[in-house]
Amino acid sequence: MNIISYNVRGLGRRVKWVAIRRMVRKEKINMLCIQETKKETIDVGLCQALWGDKEVTWEWQAAVNSAGGLLCLWSEEVFKLQNKVISSGFILLVGQWLKEAQTVYIVNIYSPCDAQSKRNLWENIKQLRSSYNGGLWCILGDFNNVRNNSERLSSCHRGEGDNSIREFNEWIEDMELDAPWMGRKFTWYRPNGTTKSKLDRFLVSPDWINKWPATMQCTLVRNFSDHCSIILRSKVIDWGPKPFRVLDSWTRQILHQSCAGLLVIYPTMWVGGLCTQRKIKMPQE
Repeated sequence: MNIISYNVRGLGRRVKWVAIRRMVRKEKINMLCIQETKKETIDVGLCQALWGDKEVTWEWQAAVNSAGGLLCLWSEEVFKLQNKVISSGFILLVGQWLKEAQTVYIVNIYSPCDAQSKRNLWENIKQLRSSYNGGLWCILGDFNNVRNNSERLSSCHRGEGDNSIREFNEWIEDMELDAPWMGRKFTWYRPNGTTKSKLDRFLVSPDWINKWPATMQCTLVRNFSDHCSIILRSKVIDWGPKPFRVLDSWTRQILHQSCAGLLVIYPTMWVGGLCTQRKIKMPQE
């Protein structure tokens, strides 16, 4: 599965719709989670324009005074919604990922900047997860927080965010969340380039990793927003059938026999990524 998280800083301009639609097609996206729509209403025309197809399902949270706003888009051929919770700062989607017939919990977050509102959001999501008693969780979005000082580069270095870093890490540890990362280190850039931070991320549960061990998130190229979009790729790797193995003791025993026309099976050999077996005849005495 491919899921994208993107803080678009507003969906008012149609040029943004075109750029998002191209990204959805290029990355073969199954679900798109947007933060900061800055729209108080979302209609079918907008969702179809963003998704690039008439067959699209969505859930949204309205912006307040043109600030904030969340939107989740997906195809019902991939994900079947069973339940939802929409509250201040997040959308929780509970449903079945149809290809694997697996129930998943996906949370799209746009975190406020002030510390107390962040604490309230973290606690609400923590209680919500506890109420569902485990499962495969993916929490994504703009957390407006870094996990350590190396995730923030600024021309002005201050220690006022240390408490926020500690509280954010404690929440992640309590929730038992994490996800491997590759690619660009920062996801948000000030236009003049003096400040950049890693504010956006995916956090997934251990059960999610166990189901899709190859899960990886990475940063995509920045476009019209001061945030980069990030993508989570989760898939099951099929290594193919296990090769037949022959113990050395078997071959040694056979090689010491002298029978006309005896077939000897050598240990499995790997050639060009394929498992092959080679058979030869023992020479007659």
